[in-house]
Amino acid sequence: MKTDEGNIVVGLDIGTTKVVAMVGEKTEDNKIRILGYGHTVSFGVQRGAVINIAKASQAIREAVDIAEKNTDVEIHSVYVGIAGQHIRSYRQRGTSIRLNPEAEITKREMRELEKSMFNSQTNPGERIIHVIPQVFSLDRHHNLAETDIIGMVGTNIEANYHIVTAQEEALNLIQRSVEKAGLELEGFVLEPMVSAMSVLNDDEKQAGVVLVDIGGGTTDVAVFQDSVLWHTGVIAIAGNAVTDDIQNTCQVLALQAEGLKVKHGAALPSAESNNSYVTIANVNGRSPREISVKNLVEIIKARMEEILTAVQWEIEESGCKNMLGGVVLTGGGAKMKYLSQLADFVIGRESRLGSPTRYLSEDSPKELSDPIFSTAIGLVMFGLLRETELAEEAALQEEKEAREAAEAEAVRRAAEAAAAAVAVEVEPAEHPEEKASKSKRKLFDWTQKAGNMLVDWMKDTDADEMN
Repeated sequence: MKTDEGNIVVGLDIGTTKVVAMVGEKTEDNKIRILGYGHTVSFGVQRGAVINIAKASQAIREAVDIAEKNTDVEIHSVYVGIAGQHIRSYRQRGTSIRLNPEAEITKREMRELEKSMFNSQTNPGERIIHVIPQVFSLDRHHNLAETDIIGMVGTNIEANYHIVTAQEEALNLIQRSVEKAGLELEGFVLEPMVSAMSVLNDDEKQAGVVLVDIGGGTTDVAVFQDSVLWHTGVIAIAGNAVTDDIQNTCQVLALQAEGLKVKHGAALPSAESNNSYVTIANVNGRSPREISVKNLVEIIKARMEEILTAVQWEIEESGCKNMLGGVVLTGGGAKMKYLSQLADFVIGRESRLGSPTRYLSEDSPKELSDPIFSTAIGLVMFGLLRETELAEEAALQEEKEAREAAEAEAVRRAAEAAAAAVAVEVEPAEHPEEKASKSKRKLFDWTQKAGNMLVDWMKDTDADEMN
Protein backbone atom coordinates (compact mmCIF):
# COMPACT_ATOMS: atom_id res chain seq x y z
CA MET A 1 0.00 0.00 0.00
CA LYS A 2 1.27 3.47 -0.91
CA THR A 3 1.33 6.35 1.56
CA ASP A 4 -0.02 9.89 1.20
CA GLU A 5 3.49 11.32 0.99
CA GLY A 6 5.18 13.07 -1.89
CA ASN A 7 2.76 14.10 -4.61
CA ILE A 8 -0.38 12.61 -3.03
CA VAL A 9 -2.72 14.89 -1.07
CA VAL A 10 -5.92 14.13 0.85
CA GLY A 11 -8.75 16.62 1.27
CA LEU A 12 -11.34 16.10 4.02
CA ASP A 13 -14.73 17.76 3.65
CA ILE A 14 -16.56 17.54 6.99
CA GLY A 15 -20.04 18.71 6.10
CA THR A 16 -23.33 18.81 7.94
CA THR A 17 -24.80 15.98 5.84
CA LYS A 18 -21.73 14.18 4.48
CA VAL A 19 -18.04 13.52 5.06
CA VAL A 20 -15.81 13.08 1.99
CA ALA A 21 -12.15 12.03 1.98
CA MET A 22 -10.71 12.79 -1.49
CA VAL A 23 -7.30 11.45 -2.59
CA GLY A 24 -5.49 13.04 -5.53
CA GLU A 25 -2.21 13.87 -7.20
CA LYS A 26 -0.93 16.23 -9.88
CA THR A 27 -0.30 14.89 -13.38
CA GLU A 28 2.57 15.81 -15.71
CA ASP A 29 0.28 18.18 -17.65
CA ASN A 30 -0.74 19.99 -14.40
CA LYS A 31 -4.14 18.34 -14.20
CA ILE A 32 -5.54 16.79 -11.01
CA ARG A 33 -5.90 13.02 -10.95
CA ILE A 34 -8.33 11.77 -8.31
CA LEU A 35 -7.18 8.33 -7.25
CA GLY A 36 -10.36 7.66 -5.31
CA TYR A 37 -12.48 8.83 -2.40
CA GLY A 38 -14.55 7.80 0.59
CA HIS A 39 -18.06 9.16 1.11
CA THR A 40 -20.25 8.61 4.18
CA VAL A 41 -23.08 10.19 6.16
CA SER A 42 -21.99 12.89 8.59
CA PHE A 43 -22.74 12.78 12.31
CA GLY A 44 -21.95 15.20 15.11
CA VAL A 45 -21.83 18.26 12.81
CA GLN A 46 -24.32 21.10 12.75
CA ARG A 47 -24.21 24.04 10.32
CA GLY A 48 -20.62 23.29 9.42
CA ALA A 49 -19.38 23.08 13.04
CA VAL A 50 -18.51 19.96 15.06
CA ILE A 51 -20.74 19.58 18.12
CA ASN A 52 -19.93 15.94 19.01
CA ILE A 53 -16.28 14.86 18.76
CA ALA A 54 -16.93 11.13 19.15
CA LYS A 55 -19.57 10.97 16.39
CA ALA A 56 -17.65 13.27 14.05
CA SER A 57 -14.40 11.31 14.45
CA GLN A 58 -16.24 8.06 13.74
CA ALA A 59 -17.67 9.44 10.49
CA ILE A 60 -14.23 10.78 9.50
CA ARG A 61 -12.58 7.43 10.17
CA GLU A 62 -15.23 5.63 8.12
CA ALA A 63 -14.78 7.96 5.13
CA VAL A 64 -10.98 7.63 5.33
CA ASP A 65 -11.16 3.82 5.58
CA ILE A 66 -13.29 3.72 2.42
CA ALA A 67 -10.85 6.04 0.64
CA GLU A 68 -7.86 3.88 1.65
CA LYS A 69 -9.62 0.78 0.36
CA ASN A 70 -10.57 2.42 -2.94
CA THR A 71 -7.13 3.94 -3.61
CA ASP A 72 -4.67 1.54 -1.96
CA VAL A 73 -3.18 4.62 -0.26
CA GLU A 74 -2.40 4.68 3.45
CA ILE A 75 -3.70 8.06 4.68
CA HIS A 76 -1.88 9.86 7.49
CA SER A 77 -2.65 13.57 7.05
CA VAL A 78 -5.45 15.69 5.60
CA TYR A 79 -6.33 19.24 4.58
CA VAL A 80 -9.66 20.07 6.23
CA GLY A 81 -12.34 22.40 4.90
CA ILE A 82 -13.95 24.83 7.32
CA ALA A 83 -17.17 26.85 7.20
CA GLY A 84 -19.85 27.83 9.71
CA GLN A 85 -21.38 30.90 11.33
CA HIS A 86 -18.19 31.59 13.29
CA ILE A 87 -16.24 32.48 10.12
CA ARG A 88 -15.52 36.20 9.76
CA SER A 89 -13.70 38.11 7.02
CA TYR A 90 -12.51 41.69 6.62
CA ARG A 91 -9.91 43.82 4.81
CA GLN A 92 -6.63 44.82 6.42
CA ARG A 93 -3.88 47.12 5.14
CA GLY A 94 -0.21 46.25 5.49
CA THR A 95 2.87 48.39 4.89
CA SER A 96 6.60 47.86 4.51
CA ILE A 97 9.38 50.48 4.40
CA ARG A 98 12.28 48.94 2.48
CA LEU A 99 15.84 49.42 3.73
CA ASN A 100 17.30 49.18 0.23
CA PRO A 101 14.98 50.95 -2.25
CA GLU A 102 17.28 50.16 -5.18
CA ALA A 103 17.02 46.40 -4.72
CA GLU A 104 14.41 44.55 -6.78
CA ILE A 105 11.36 43.33 -4.86
CA THR A 106 11.40 39.54 -4.58
CA LYS A 107 8.70 36.94 -4.10
CA ARG A 108 10.28 36.05 -0.76
CA GLU A 109 9.95 39.66 0.39
CA MET A 110 6.24 39.65 -0.46
CA ARG A 111 5.77 36.38 1.42
CA GLU A 112 7.37 37.91 4.49
CA LEU A 113 4.96 40.86 4.36
CA GLU A 114 2.04 38.46 3.97
CA LYS A 115 3.18 36.36 6.94
CA SER A 116 3.45 39.47 9.10
CA MET A 117 -0.28 40.03 8.63
CA PHE A 118 -0.99 36.89 10.66
CA ASN A 119 0.02 38.98 13.68
CA SER A 120 -2.86 41.41 13.08
CA GLN A 121 -5.14 42.05 16.01
CA THR A 122 -8.33 39.95 16.12
CA ASN A 123 -11.37 39.67 18.33
CA PRO A 124 -10.96 37.60 21.52
CA GLY A 125 -11.18 33.88 20.82
CA GLU A 126 -10.47 34.22 17.08
CA ARG A 127 -7.60 32.90 14.97
CA ILE A 128 -6.51 34.06 11.54
CA ILE A 129 -6.63 31.15 9.08
CA HIS A 130 -6.07 32.97 5.78
CA VAL A 131 -4.30 36.13 4.61
CA ILE A 132 -5.20 36.60 0.95
CA PRO A 133 -3.41 39.36 -1.05
CA GLN A 134 -5.59 41.69 -3.10
CA VAL A 135 -3.98 44.89 -4.50
CA PHE A 136 -0.66 46.66 -3.89
CA SER A 137 0.88 50.13 -4.11
CA LEU A 138 4.55 51.03 -4.46
CA ASP A 139 5.40 54.70 -3.92
CA ARG A 140 3.42 56.54 -6.62
CA HIS A 141 2.26 53.35 -8.42
CA HIS A 142 -1.19 52.06 -7.41
CA ASN A 143 -3.59 49.15 -8.09
CA LEU A 144 -0.78 46.70 -8.74
CA ALA A 145 -1.13 42.93 -8.72
CA GLU A 146 1.43 40.90 -6.80
CA THR A 147 2.89 39.66 -10.09
CA ASP A 148 3.37 43.30 -11.13
CA ILE A 149 5.19 44.48 -8.02
CA ILE A 150 7.74 41.62 -7.97
CA GLY A 151 10.82 42.92 -9.80
CA MET A 152 10.05 46.61 -9.25
CA VAL A 153 12.17 48.95 -7.11
CA GLY A 154 10.95 51.45 -4.55
CA THR A 155 10.67 52.42 -0.90
CA ASN A 156 7.14 52.14 0.45
CA ILE A 157 5.00 49.03 -0.17
CA GLU A 158 1.32 49.16 0.78
CA ALA A 159 -1.01 46.19 0.41
CA ASN A 160 -4.66 45.27 0.92
CA TYR A 161 -5.31 41.81 2.33
CA HIS A 162 -8.47 39.76 2.78
CA ILE A 163 -8.29 38.36 6.33
CA VAL A 164 -10.35 35.30 7.29
CA THR A 165 -10.77 34.33 10.94
CA ALA A 166 -12.45 31.48 12.77
CA GLN A 167 -13.35 30.83 16.39
CA GLU A 168 -10.62 28.98 18.30
CA GLU A 169 -13.19 26.73 19.96
CA ALA A 170 -14.62 25.59 16.61
CA LEU A 171 -11.12 24.95 15.23
CA ASN A 172 -10.14 22.95 18.32
CA LEU A 173 -13.24 20.74 18.05
CA ILE A 174 -12.47 19.93 14.42
CA GLN A 175 -8.80 19.27 15.17
CA ARG A 176 -9.66 16.96 18.08
CA SER A 177 -12.09 15.06 15.84
CA VAL A 178 -9.46 14.62 13.13
CA GLU A 179 -6.78 13.54 15.59
CA LYS A 180 -9.19 11.16 17.35
CA ALA A 181 -9.67 9.52 13.95
CA GLY A 182 -5.91 8.89 13.88
CA LEU A 183 -5.01 11.61 11.38
CA GLU A 184 -2.67 14.59 11.30
CA LEU A 185 -4.16 17.96 10.40
CA GLU A 186 -2.14 19.68 7.65
CA GLY A 187 -4.22 22.86 7.80
CA PHE A 188 -7.65 24.48 7.83
CA VAL A 189 -8.93 25.81 4.51
CA LEU A 190 -11.95 28.07 3.90
CA GLU A 191 -14.50 26.05 1.96
CA PRO A 192 -15.86 28.68 -0.46
CA MET A 193 -12.30 29.50 -1.51
CA VAL A 194 -11.48 25.91 -2.46
CA SER A 195 -14.90 25.29 -4.03
CA ALA A 196 -14.12 28.25 -6.29
CA MET A 197 -10.76 26.68 -7.20
CA SER A 198 -12.46 23.54 -8.51
CA VAL A 199 -15.39 25.17 -10.29
CA LEU A 200 -14.45 28.61 -11.66
CA ASN A 201 -12.22 29.39 -14.63
CA ASP A 202 -9.71 32.21 -14.98
CA ASP A 203 -11.88 34.24 -17.37
CA GLU A 204 -14.77 34.29 -14.90
CA LYS A 205 -12.51 35.43 -12.05
CA GLN A 206 -11.11 38.20 -14.24
CA ALA A 207 -14.54 39.40 -15.38
CA GLY A 208 -16.07 39.20 -11.89
CA VAL A 209 -18.04 36.23 -10.60
CA VAL A 210 -19.92 35.03 -7.51
CA LEU A 211 -19.47 31.45 -6.32
CA VAL A 212 -22.42 30.15 -4.28
CA ASP A 213 -21.90 26.74 -2.63
CA ILE A 214 -25.19 25.52 -1.16
CA GLY A 215 -24.50 22.68 1.24
CA GLY A 216 -26.57 21.00 3.92
CA GLY A 217 -25.89 23.37 6.82
CA THR A 218 -24.40 26.51 5.28
CA THR A 219 -24.33 28.45 2.02
CA ASP A 220 -20.82 29.68 1.26
CA VAL A 221 -20.12 32.72 -0.92
CA ALA A 222 -16.94 33.87 -2.66
CA VAL A 223 -16.75 37.03 -4.79
CA PHE A 224 -13.97 37.48 -7.36
CA GLN A 225 -13.07 40.48 -9.50
CA ASP A 226 -9.95 41.18 -11.55
CA SER A 227 -8.77 37.66 -10.65
CA VAL A 228 -8.71 38.64 -6.95
CA LEU A 229 -10.78 37.15 -4.13
CA TRP A 230 -12.50 40.26 -2.76
CA HIS A 231 -15.05 38.85 -0.34
CA THR A 232 -16.13 35.65 1.38
CA GLY A 233 -19.20 34.96 3.44
CA VAL A 234 -21.00 32.09 5.16
CA ILE A 235 -24.81 32.08 5.32
CA ALA A 236 -26.31 29.89 8.03
CA ILE A 237 -29.21 28.74 5.83
CA ALA A 238 -28.94 25.88 3.32
CA GLY A 239 -30.43 22.60 2.17
CA ASN A 240 -31.34 21.30 5.64
CA ALA A 241 -33.49 24.38 6.25
CA VAL A 242 -35.51 23.48 3.15
CA THR A 243 -35.96 19.92 4.42
CA ASP A 244 -37.07 21.21 7.83
CA ASP A 245 -39.62 23.52 6.20
CA ILE A 246 -41.12 20.63 4.23
CA GLN A 247 -41.23 18.40 7.31
CA ASN A 248 -42.94 21.01 9.47
CA THR A 249 -45.37 22.31 6.87
CA CYS A 250 -46.37 19.00 5.32
CA GLN A 251 -46.29 17.12 8.65
CA VAL A 252 -44.07 14.29 7.42
CA LEU A 253 -40.99 12.46 8.71
CA ALA A 254 -37.52 13.89 8.11
CA LEU A 255 -36.58 11.14 5.63
CA GLN A 256 -39.84 11.66 3.77
CA ALA A 257 -39.23 15.40 3.62
CA GLU A 258 -35.76 14.85 2.17
CA GLY A 259 -37.19 12.44 -0.39
CA LEU A 260 -39.87 14.92 -1.43
CA LYS A 261 -37.25 17.65 -1.86
CA VAL A 262 -34.89 15.54 -3.96
CA LYS A 263 -37.42 13.72 -6.15
CA HIS A 264 -40.18 16.25 -6.62
CA GLY A 265 -38.79 19.58 -5.48
CA ALA A 266 -38.21 22.67 -7.61
CA ALA A 267 -37.33 26.30 -6.99
CA LEU A 268 -40.04 27.58 -9.37
CA PRO A 269 -43.51 26.33 -10.21
CA SER A 270 -44.30 24.82 -13.59
CA ALA A 271 -47.39 23.62 -15.46
CA GLU A 272 -46.51 20.08 -14.45
CA SER A 273 -46.18 20.83 -10.74
CA ASN A 274 -49.41 22.83 -10.54
CA ASN A 275 -51.58 19.75 -11.02
CA SER A 276 -49.45 16.99 -9.47
CA TYR A 277 -49.70 15.13 -6.18
CA VAL A 278 -47.37 12.74 -4.39
CA THR A 279 -48.64 9.88 -2.25
CA ILE A 280 -46.60 9.05 0.83
CA ALA A 281 -47.01 6.41 3.53
CA ASN A 282 -48.42 7.50 6.87
CA VAL A 283 -47.30 6.40 10.33
CA ASN A 284 -48.94 3.71 12.47
CA GLY A 285 -50.65 2.09 9.51
CA ARG A 286 -52.84 5.09 8.82
CA SER A 287 -54.10 5.83 5.35
CA PRO A 288 -51.50 7.18 2.87
CA ARG A 289 -51.36 10.94 2.41
CA GLU A 290 -51.25 13.07 -0.71
CA ILE A 291 -48.92 16.03 -0.90
CA SER A 292 -49.53 18.78 -3.45
CA VAL A 293 -46.41 19.35 -5.57
CA LYS A 294 -47.54 22.95 -6.07
CA ASN A 295 -47.48 23.53 -2.30
CA LEU A 296 -44.14 21.69 -2.07
CA VAL A 297 -42.62 24.01 -4.68
CA GLU A 298 -43.93 27.11 -2.90
CA ILE A 299 -42.29 25.97 0.35
CA ILE A 300 -38.96 25.41 -1.41
CA LYS A 301 -39.20 28.63 -3.40
CA ALA A 302 -39.71 30.76 -0.28
CA ARG A 303 -36.61 29.36 1.44
CA MET A 304 -34.42 29.49 -1.67
CA GLU A 305 -35.42 33.12 -2.23
CA GLU A 306 -34.26 33.85 1.32
CA ILE A 307 -30.89 32.22 0.65
CA LEU A 308 -30.41 34.05 -2.66
CA THR A 309 -31.39 37.37 -1.08
CA ALA A 310 -28.68 36.80 1.52
CA VAL A 311 -26.25 36.07 -1.33
CA GLN A 312 -27.20 39.39 -2.96
CA TRP A 313 -26.44 41.16 0.35
CA GLU A 314 -22.97 39.51 0.41
CA ILE A 315 -22.33 40.77 -3.13
CA GLU A 316 -23.23 44.31 -2.09
CA GLU A 317 -20.92 43.99 0.93
CA SER A 318 -18.04 43.08 -1.39
CA GLY A 319 -18.28 46.44 -3.17
CA CYS A 320 -17.79 44.73 -6.53
CA LYS A 321 -19.95 46.17 -9.30
CA ASN A 322 -19.12 44.69 -12.71
CA MET A 323 -19.86 40.99 -12.31
CA LEU A 324 -19.77 39.96 -15.96
CA GLY A 325 -19.09 36.34 -14.99
CA GLY A 326 -22.46 36.17 -13.24
CA VAL A 327 -23.26 33.60 -10.56
CA VAL A 328 -21.99 30.01 -10.38
CA LEU A 329 -24.01 27.65 -8.19
CA THR A 330 -22.48 24.49 -6.76
CA GLY A 331 -22.91 22.08 -3.84
CA GLY A 332 -25.69 19.57 -3.27
CA GLY A 333 -28.36 22.25 -2.86
CA ALA A 334 -27.48 23.78 -6.23
CA LYS A 335 -28.96 20.77 -8.03
CA MET A 336 -32.47 21.98 -7.22
CA LYS A 337 -34.60 22.15 -10.38
CA TYR A 338 -35.01 25.69 -11.81
CA LEU A 339 -32.70 27.19 -9.18
CA SER A 340 -30.61 28.93 -11.84
CA GLN A 341 -33.69 30.69 -13.17
CA LEU A 342 -34.67 31.81 -9.67
CA ALA A 343 -31.15 33.09 -9.05
CA ASP A 344 -31.29 35.08 -12.30
CA PHE A 345 -34.39 36.84 -11.01
CA VAL A 346 -33.41 37.41 -7.35
CA ILE A 347 -29.75 38.36 -7.86
CA GLY A 348 -30.22 39.98 -11.24
CA ARG A 349 -27.26 38.21 -12.85
CA GLU A 350 -27.02 35.23 -15.15
CA SER A 351 -26.20 32.00 -13.33
CA ARG A 352 -25.08 28.49 -14.13
CA LEU A 353 -24.51 25.18 -12.35
CA GLY A 354 -20.84 24.56 -11.59
CA SER A 355 -19.28 21.08 -11.63
CA PRO A 356 -15.77 20.38 -10.28
CA THR A 357 -14.41 18.58 -13.35
CA ARG A 358 -12.74 21.48 -15.16
CA TYR A 359 -9.23 20.66 -13.89
CA LEU A 360 -9.53 16.90 -13.49
CA SER A 361 -7.66 14.38 -15.64
CA GLU A 362 -9.69 12.15 -17.93
CA ASP A 363 -8.93 9.04 -15.88
CA SER A 364 -10.52 10.50 -12.71
CA PRO A 365 -13.83 8.89 -11.59
CA LYS A 366 -16.70 10.12 -13.79
CA GLU A 367 -19.16 10.53 -10.89
CA LEU A 368 -17.07 13.44 -9.58
CA SER A 369 -18.98 15.75 -11.92
CA ASP A 370 -21.59 15.92 -9.14
CA PRO A 371 -21.46 19.39 -7.49
CA ILE A 372 -21.48 17.78 -4.03
CA PHE A 373 -17.76 17.04 -4.54
CA SER A 374 -16.71 20.63 -5.33
CA THR A 375 -15.26 21.33 -1.88
CA ALA A 376 -13.44 18.00 -1.51
CA ILE A 377 -11.80 18.28 -4.94
CA GLY A 378 -10.92 21.93 -4.22
CA LEU A 379 -9.20 20.82 -1.00
CA VAL A 380 -6.99 18.45 -3.01
CA MET A 381 -6.15 21.25 -5.43
CA PHE A 382 -5.30 23.60 -2.55
CA GLY A 383 -3.19 20.94 -0.85
CA LEU A 384 -1.17 20.24 -4.00
CA LEU A 385 -0.62 23.98 -4.53
CA ARG A 386 0.41 24.39 -0.90
CA GLU A 387 2.89 21.51 -1.11
CA THR A 388 4.47 23.19 -4.15
CA GLU A 389 4.69 26.52 -2.29
CA LEU A 390 6.30 24.84 0.72
CA ALA A 391 8.88 23.20 -1.53
CA GLU A 392 9.64 26.58 -3.14
CA GLU A 393 9.95 28.24 0.28
CA ALA A 394 12.32 25.51 1.45
CA ALA A 395 14.44 25.97 -1.70
CA LEU A 396 14.49 29.75 -1.20
CA GLN A 397 15.49 29.28 2.45
CA GLU A 398 18.32 26.94 1.48
CA GLU A 399 19.47 29.42 -1.16
CA LYS A 400 19.38 32.25 1.40
CA GLU A 401 21.33 30.23 3.97
CA ALA A 402 23.92 29.24 1.36
CA ARG A 403 24.29 32.87 0.22
CA GLU A 404 24.65 34.11 3.81
CA ALA A 405 27.22 31.41 4.56
CA ALA A 406 29.20 32.36 1.44
CA GLU A 407 29.06 36.05 2.37
CA ALA A 408 30.20 35.29 5.94
CA GLU A 409 33.08 33.16 4.63
CA ALA A 410 34.11 35.94 2.24
CA VAL A 411 34.08 38.47 5.08
CA ARG A 412 36.17 36.14 7.27
CA ARG A 413 38.77 35.58 4.55
CA ALA A 414 38.94 39.31 3.80
CA ALA A 415 39.49 40.03 7.50
CA GLU A 416 42.28 37.44 7.73
CA ALA A 417 43.98 38.84 4.62
CA ALA A 418 43.78 42.40 5.97
CA ALA A 419 45.23 41.32 9.32
CA ALA A 420 48.10 39.52 7.63
CA ALA A 421 48.89 42.60 5.50
CA VAL A 422 48.96 44.85 8.56
CA ALA A 423 51.26 42.42 10.38
CA VAL A 424 53.82 42.61 7.54
CA GLU A 425 53.77 46.39 7.13
CA VAL A 426 53.72 47.47 10.80
CA GLU A 427 56.08 46.15 13.50
CA PRO A 428 54.17 45.32 16.62
CA ALA A 429 54.35 48.04 19.30
CA GLU A 430 56.76 47.29 22.18
CA HIS A 431 55.48 46.85 25.66
CA PRO A 432 56.56 49.77 27.96
CA GLU A 433 58.51 47.46 30.26
CA GLU A 434 60.36 45.88 27.30
CA LYS A 435 61.15 49.35 25.94
CA ALA A 436 62.56 50.55 29.33
CA SER A 437 64.63 47.38 29.73
CA LYS A 438 66.07 47.82 26.25
CA SER A 439 67.01 51.47 27.04
CA LYS A 440 68.76 50.43 30.26
CA ARG A 441 70.66 47.72 28.40
CA LYS A 442 71.84 50.20 25.79
CA LEU A 443 73.00 52.61 28.53
CA PHE A 444 74.89 49.81 30.31
CA ASP A 445 76.55 48.71 27.08
CA TRP A 446 77.65 52.30 26.27
CA THR A 447 78.99 52.86 29.85
CA GLN A 448 80.92 49.61 29.75
CA LYS A 449 82.32 50.46 26.35
CA ALA A 450 83.39 53.93 27.55
CA GLY A 451 85.05 52.40 30.62
CA ASN A 452 87.00 49.95 28.48
CA MET A 453 88.17 52.82 26.27
CA LEU A 454 89.35 54.73 29.40
CA VAL A 455 91.29 51.70 30.68
CA ASP A 456 92.99 51.26 27.28
CA TRP A 457 93.96 54.98 27.19
CA MET A 458 95.46 54.80 30.71
CA LYS A 459 97.55 51.73 29.72
CA ASP A 460 98.81 53.55 26.65
CA THR A 461 99.77 56.61 28.80
CA ASP A 462 101.68 54.48 31.36
CA ALA A 463 103.61 52.81 28.57
CA ASP A 464 104.66 56.11 27.04
CA GLU A 465 105.94 57.36 30.41
CA MET A 466 108.02 54.24 30.95
CA ASN A 467 109.63 54.70 27.61
